[in-house]
Amino acid sequence: MTLKCTNPDFLNGVPELLVLSLLARRPMYGYQLVQAICRSTDGTLEFGEGCIYPILHRLEAGGLLRASRETFGGRSRVVYCVTAQGKKRLAGSTTGWRAIVEAVEQVLQGGEHGEAALA
Repeated sequence: MTLKCTNPDFLNGVPELLVLSLLARRPMYGYQLVQAICRSTDGTLEFGEGCIYPILHRLEAGGLLRASRETFGGRSRVVYCVTAQGKKRLAGSTTGWRAIVEAVEQVLQGGEHGEAALA
């Protein structure tokens, strides 16, 4: 199943989390991020540049990313890296995401409180 950037409700916040996580590992430019997300998720999540660049611009405007112009293979690219404020946001978002995943998994597994009541 490949999810494009139609951004269904359950994906709210996921592209931002992935962008921050990948940029916390190493600086990248937009197209590198698009490719890294696809590779890292074995193609399950594919976000186009039209989805990723607005996120990059919003995060940069919010002080969570820093952009610099660098040359790669003779071409000028805008490279993004996470700021200290971005690392704090990533830590909080990661904690929140893990709690959501755990809660959904409990329901899917039919835990004590996730079982349907008998009529």
